[in-house]
Amino acid sequence: MRNLNEDTITQAVLERNSGMKDSRLKEIMASLIQHLHAFARETRITEAEWEAGIRFLTEVGQTCSPTRQEFILLSDTLGLSTLVTAQNHRKPPGCTEATVFGPFYVDDAPDYELGADVGNGMHGEPCFVSGQVRSITGEAIPGAKLEVWQADSDGFYDVQKAGGPQQGRGTLHANSAGRYHFQSIVAESYPIPHDGPVGRMLEAMGRHPWRPAHLHFMVSAEGYETLVTHVFRDGCQYLDSDAVFGVRSSLIANWVRHDAGTGPNGTACSTPYYSLAFDFILNPVADAARRSA
Repeated sequence: MRNLNEDTITQAVLERNSGMKDSRLKEIMASLIQHLHAFARETRITEAEWEAGIRFLTEVGQTCSPTRQEFILLSDTLGLSTLVTAQNHRKPPGCTEATVFGPFYVDDAPDYELGADVGNGMHGEPCFVSGQVRSITGEAIPGAKLEVWQADSDGFYDVQKAGGPQQGRGTLHANSAGRYHFQSIVAESYPIPHDGPVGRMLEAMGRHPWRPAHLHFMVSAEGYETLVTHVFRDGCQYLDSDAVFGVRSSLIANWVRHDAGTGPNGTACSTPYYSLAFDFILNPVADAARRSA
């Protein structure tokens, strides 16, 4: 194909790619090409702007490391992560809602017994978390696996601190009644990493990088759809302006303050402490399959 111009280039690219054997890849690439070309036409993007965009994406990739995923931050802050989560995790009323995964999960978090201190020395006010894992039909889910992770009171996850111990994250299993409980620290609001290209993008758009206080959870059990979600702290000033658009009203809970004394697990607390109660309602796999069909 020769002598292509702004009116004929899109169809030429689609025809060039028509021999793809993977039908899903063909569908995705055809849509991507058409939307990219439409974007360029609609905005009448200049060569200088195109080059700036290429430099930005290059910097995003160069900023990624084993402990920092700048592309996830980019996806999160543009609302794409929330969109993908929402359309892939439609649930019946009553199920705990899913939200964004975030860039700070690790798959080798330490195992803890119920009641243990998942904070593991992390800086912050003590907090005791408890609840039950149930099915949408009401029955307890014994042995459900709960993975939890959070930032410290300064807004940093353990993976952001080179060479430090694993803190504020762990894996627990609910008891025979589907109940769980553990100790950690109070969740506080914090900014996403904003010293890189995504941070500069937010600044250019007049946006802040803050996330409302929350705990991350991934809850899984045989026969049920795995749930990736947050529990947000009620009263946080960033609930309505979360930098990554992850807040759901059903996921907002109250952290209750208690005077110094004996915590729920018998631990002596010389300072005030907090408690959080939150139940997780899982969706059976069969129902999830029907809803995605």
